[in-house]
Amino acid sequence: MKKHKTTHFMAGILMLVFVGIFLVLTGRFLYIQVTGEIDGVSLEKWAEEKRTASYTIDSERGKIYDKNGMTLAYDRPTFRMYAIVDKAYTSNPEEPKHVDNPEKTAELLAPLLDLEEEEIRSTIEDGIKDERFQVEFGKEGKELSQQKRDEIAALNLPGIKFEKEPIRYYPNGVFASHILGFARETEKETENGVKREITGIAGMEKEMNNLLSGKDGHISYQRDKYNKKLLDPSEVITKPEDGDDVYLTIDQKIQTLLEDSLSQVEEEYNPERITAVVMDPKTGEIVAMGNRPSYNPNSPSDVENWYNDVVSTPVEAGSTVKMFTWASAIEEGVYNGNETYKSGSYRPNEQIQSINDHNGGRGWGIITYDEGFQRSSNVAAAKLAWEKIGTDKFLEYLKAFDLDKETGIDLPNEVAGRILYNYSIEKITTSFGQGSTLTPIQQLKAASAIANDGKMMQPYVMKKIVNSTTGKNIKEKSPNVVGNPISKETSDKVLKLLESVVNGEHGTGKMYQIDDYTVGGKTGTAQIPNPESSSGAYLSGKENHIFSFLGMAPIEDPQLMIYVSVKKPELEPTETGSMPVSFIFTNVMENSLHYLNIDPDKDPERQIEEITIPELIGKPADKMKKTLTDKGLQVTVAGKGTITDASVKQGDKVLVNDHIILVTDKPVMPSIIGWSLRDVIQIAELLELKIETFGNGYTVTQNIKAGTPLKKGDYLGVEFKPPTKENAEGESQEETSGAD
Repeated sequence: MKKHKTTHFMAGILMLVFVGIFLVLTGRFLYIQVTGEIDGVSLEKWAEEKRTASYTIDSERGKIYDKNGMTLAYDRPTFRMYAIVDKAYTSNPEEPKHVDNPEKTAELLAPLLDLEEEEIRSTIEDGIKDERFQVEFGKEGKELSQQKRDEIAALNLPGIKFEKEPIRYYPNGVFASHILGFARETEKETENGVKREITGIAGMEKEMNNLLSGKDGHISYQRDKYNKKLLDPSEVITKPEDGDDVYLTIDQKIQTLLEDSLSQVEEEYNPERITAVVMDPKTGEIVAMGNRPSYNPNSPSDVENWYNDVVSTPVEAGSTVKMFTWASAIEEGVYNGNETYKSGSYRPNEQIQSINDHNGGRGWGIITYDEGFQRSSNVAAAKLAWEKIGTDKFLEYLKAFDLDKETGIDLPNEVAGRILYNYSIEKITTSFGQGSTLTPIQQLKAASAIANDGKMMQPYVMKKIVNSTTGKNIKEKSPNVVGNPISKETSDKVLKLLESVVNGEHGTGKMYQIDDYTVGGKTGTAQIPNPESSSGAYLSGKENHIFSFLGMAPIEDPQLMIYVSVKKPELEPTETGSMPVSFIFTNVMENSLHYLNIDPDKDPERQIEEITIPELIGKPADKMKKTLTDKGLQVTVAGKGTITDASVKQGDKVLVNDHIILVTDKPVMPSIIGWSLRDVIQIAELLELKIETFGNGYTVTQNIKAGTPLKKGDYLGVEFKPPTKENAEGESQEETSGAD
């Protein structure tokens, strides 16, 4: 009886437990049914996410163009190759979708990927052994060109797949690299995980990153468990917004002239640094800009100098500053060019050390201040600042030329120089470019007032921003006058002084003369502070200077202004520091003025005869080649038959020995060995080829053999190497010691 009671009691307890569990589960189910949530998660939303596929639609980064629409930077499609090794991916053994034969796959891929067969085979087999779905092939399997991708795809290898991955590409290689900078793929944390995107790292790519970067779109739709769209997929598409395009003030042809000249001087003289800028003094537009050492933004590795020295590296400028000293004296009304003074050495008082002219303090006897400018006399500059203008007033002029502040150019990392003006000796040495520091862009901005009737122009490199979809201008810059430190009358007088430096009897800049245009400018040979000296001493020796020239032409109405500096070139005993500088300046200035169709200002009888191009289109190529060759032109014909396009058009005027390219209706690849980058780009455009360049200088290899028939879109790979050029010739009366 007692046992029976116990059984009933336990049964009651269990019944209560089961009832409790039932009530809890029922209540839970009722709660879920009513609220549609579990632990705060909406079941409806969870289910929708599970059956919804969502993908990002990548936007395209905006392009960078030169002022004439030449593409300087764009997103280039490349491909990443991978191999599916999971057998389960194949549903029909007769049509395998995975790598079913690792040996054959490795054998066919090896020569195309520049990998060993064993390396490819082991990668695939290791993936199979580790039960992986797919494997990749390291850097050799990434950034494949369209041509390489097509070659591999043509093999029809089971399981070999490709994923498109754009990279930022710079078709001109080492070209305005410190202006363009570069962009590369970076990883960014998002709500949906890590996203890869191209981001600007340096130069305009960094400065304009927000404008160049686009906004990705996305697509989503509902699917079944086999990842197929439902009949009513509720598809949602958000279109991507591509980045805006940026047009620079850089002129691709003038920039190429500059790059070629810099490369030749770098090869010949092995300097520590070269800096060069071409500016339109009427507008402030930077037409070309370059530095050495430079780098290839397509593969920026082992870069010696990330900084754009034009805007980021202030140095003691040397005698180029004297143009501002003379301009200040003329504007102040205290200058008489015919007044004489005793050159050689000058000591204002006993508390100030002596100032010596650059020829060891010997001077040239009693000379006029005009002759002092020609000879780049430190004593003349010191006397003008100390006795004529007065140091307080001179400082006002230095500030009026904005030599104490950044120019505001639209490039990153600008650093202003410093006017050293605390002690009497510093106030004097600043007048001839010693002690105080300036950047090249500060000097060009100030010099624009001299070249432009007293109006000082804001320098800039971004010309306009364009919506890449609509083609409409979003923003466009225009010339901006930022000061009037001197009058037109003063600028005219300083221009004549600058002309005398290059063309005068005693001028230090005779090496900077060019055939068709009258050049004016100022030479400079700045000393370099000794980094190991605690007393402010300078390096000694012929080569341990920064040799520079700031010049403009045609001098009556300057259309271009160029600054060039070469630091510590390796010189032969008979060579002077002006040789590498003048080689760059004269080549770039004369060719650029001709390219811009600026009328020569020298005696027409001394001008080179121009050749007028006849009608070419539709004419027999062999006949027109002979006609042009007979006129003294160099002619390359790409093909045989009838001319369909040319690098010049009817009525164009060219000079003897200019290079003309003719394209026919049956184009074939000519030999381009020894060609410059400019000519190679030109023929690629005429033939509508996809071009990729490596190195700099002149062509040494081409992937398409001469005589090969061509079609639009063919890939042309060209390797360049700098040649050894003859040294610039001529004699120089340049300054050789001291901060002249």
